[in-house]
Amino acid sequence: MKNSIESKTILFIHGLFMTNESWKEWEAFFQEKGYTTYAPANPGHEGTPSELRNNTPNRLGHVNLTDVLNKMEAFIATLPEKPILIGHSMGALVAQKLVEKELAEAAVVISSAPPKGVITLKPSFAKSNLGVLNPFKGNSVFYPTKKWFHYAFTNTLSREASDKIFDELVVPESRNIPRETLKKAGKIDFKKPHAPMLFVSGKEDHITPASLNKTNFKRYKDEDSVREHKIFEGRDHFIAGEDGWEEVANYVYDWLKYTIYSKVYKQ
Repeated sequence: MKNSIESKTILFIHGLFMTNESWKEWEAFFQEKGYTTYAPANPGHEGTPSELRNNTPNRLGHVNLTDVLNKMEAFIATLPEKPILIGHSMGALVAQKLVEKELAEAAVVISSAPPKGVITLKPSFAKSNLGVLNPFKGNSVFYPTKKWFHYAFTNTLSREASDKIFDELVVPESRNIPRETLKKAGKIDFKKPHAPMLFVSGKEDHITPASLNKTNFKRYKDEDSVREHKIFEGRDHFIAGEDGWEEVANYVYDWLKYTIYSKVYKQ
């Protein structure tokens, strides 16, 4: 068995309402540390945020979680080694699924969308998500508003700062990706041994409360698998992109550098 995380390849997986452009700063950060990085776009998310807002692909509303998983699995098959996965939000759940398939050297799970059966009664979770999941909207695309984005993603920031991020990064989204997390595609085998996993949460996160991410983390049962959960005070769902993201990236880098394959379980 390996004694440390040896892979120097990182695959970044973006979440809903974003594109792969949201990982540009993290890619530069880890490239400077000697990693080779990749950040493919989810299906229907190819292009710049402004292009996708102004000319939304017709197929976007039909894209589901399985489509995202299949694309990432196929991408991993082209890599020279098992990658380290760093995923945010829905991208973090995708990372969990890929770990379950034994396709990762390690994974960093940032503010993960919950797997099937992992629930919370936090009002902010319902307020942030129910409009997206609305079953009466069929395959229509969800167009986030600046008001919704400020509440769900960037609630620790000023509205002015939030609106600027919205203009730079936010895109329309398929309702069928989060809907499928409630089905078989969103299920995780929590009893299975797994590669090292670091769960990261923002204490003030509305759309994925830190308590929900902790529940997700604690569902894993294999006592010989390395896992850790880190909560950052004062951070919201946009933890990987707002001012001070370097603190989070440095924590991730140190964890990757110093984690060993041994019995490590931290809450």
